[in-house]
Amino acid sequence: MTNNTAYAELMAHQRQTEALGKIAERLGWDQETMMPEAAAEQRGEELAAIEGVLHARRTDPRLADWLDAAQAPDAAGAAILRELARSYARSVKIPADLAQELARVTSVAQGVWAKARAADRVGDFAPTLARVIELRRQEAACLAQGGDLYDALLDDYEPEATAQSIGAMFDRMRPRLVALREAVLGADTPKALQGSFAKDGQLALAREAATAFGYDWSRGRLDLAVHPFSSGGGNDSRITTRVVEADPFNCLYSTIHEVGHSSYELNIDPAYGMTPLGHGVSMGVHESQSRIYENQIGRSAGFTDWLYHRMVTQFGPLNVDGPEAFYAAVNQVRAGYIRTEADEVHYNLHIMMRFDLERALIAGDLGVADLEAAWNDRFLADFGVAVDRPSHGVLQDVHWSVGLFGYFPTYTLGNVYAGCLHQAMRAQVAGLDAAFARGDTSGAVGWLKERVQQHGGLRKPRDTIEMACGFAPTEAPLLDYLEAKFKALYRL
Repeated sequence: MTNNTAYAELMAHQRQTEALGKIAERLGWDQETMMPEAAAEQRGEELAAIEGVLHARRTDPRLADWLDAAQAPDAAGAAILRELARSYARSVKIPADLAQELARVTSVAQGVWAKARAADRVGDFAPTLARVIELRRQEAACLAQGGDLYDALLDDYEPEATAQSIGAMFDRMRPRLVALREAVLGADTPKALQGSFAKDGQLALAREAATAFGYDWSRGRLDLAVHPFSSGGGNDSRITTRVVEADPFNCLYSTIHEVGHSSYELNIDPAYGMTPLGHGVSMGVHESQSRIYENQIGRSAGFTDWLYHRMVTQFGPLNVDGPEAFYAAVNQVRAGYIRTEADEVHYNLHIMMRFDLERALIAGDLGVADLEAAWNDRFLADFGVAVDRPSHGVLQDVHWSVGLFGYFPTYTLGNVYAGCLHQAMRAQVAGLDAAFARGDTSGAVGWLKERVQQHGGLRKPRDTIEMACGFAPTEAPLLDYLEAKFKALYRL
């Protein structure tokens, strides 16, 4: 077998593996948006069956031979071989029956969690969560081979990151975030947006906002879900949102956030399609795109000026009068319960809490029976507010039900990366604020496409950000941005 033959056979094998993975992803999208409720058990079996096929392909002994013999034709080929070697090394450590059982249990667990959340009954979900954690600990033990279990899971979402390095970053961030929070909460609070905003009007405006951010409707769609998410890539990347009639910002900013994720996938170089490079390189980098769309662009004074006028056109006069008051309402700081609705000052404190709790769960230092009390105690200590019901507390996020342990810290890592990208973008692209006020984000999203999105998985995560910004990523730009923005807004 020649080097060229080995590479070609490897690429053909991977193309089919990628296609099957997209089918599994589409089944997951359907489950969250359109699937009949009674189909949950059956869908679990379907996803387990596909996972069995995928696991067999990812551990096929021919992969080792192809990887040994293949010679990359170019830099992209070298990156593909790097990622396939990494995937193979991880996949062969996990038994096929464990991979299938994880797929089955987490599929069913989603529905159990959603019902428990709606009923505000932690006990209805606790046994299922315990089973998910048990399986993920088994998987982590296979991957870690004597090392740290949490690091083994974290590596799925942010390659080469460690709990120690992320914990150290959180320790550096926390004092400045807490000091900013205390200063802001001690100042006069701007008027909040109030009223009832019809579902159809919110969705129409959400579509308009997505279009303003360049979302390609020919390759995407917008649907409703309990927990907003994006799904897919290549020529099919879909977004979801949710509607609360008393809170249109929930719908609008969930939509903009998911457009950031989806645009990353849609803007990857088509040459990387159906290869390991045809996806976002990590969840931290992925989150950098959704957060910079949502916050540094979407919550800027310029863009909220445009959004204010679109809100008035859609819903009539608002209780906040004028773009400046609307900007303050969009960026109001308050100690709320819900992570996805948290302002920029509080958001990372939510993540730090979840990071500590899930590390304890995976380490075995915290049991599921004690999780709700641990959550409530920590939330009261960190936010000064007592959790009033489970759907505002331990049941609010979908992540643990689907086994995404190690995922939460990538949200703050994404914010850190977004802070770096925003600083670099502001230095290189002129006239952004005036363009945002016209609803024109093309300069910003074009810069992100060129610097980050088109490269997909070509480079490692931190290298992707460093190449885009011209400097190594650090938390300082994010903290500087937050302090400058909110001290000005609250006249501190």
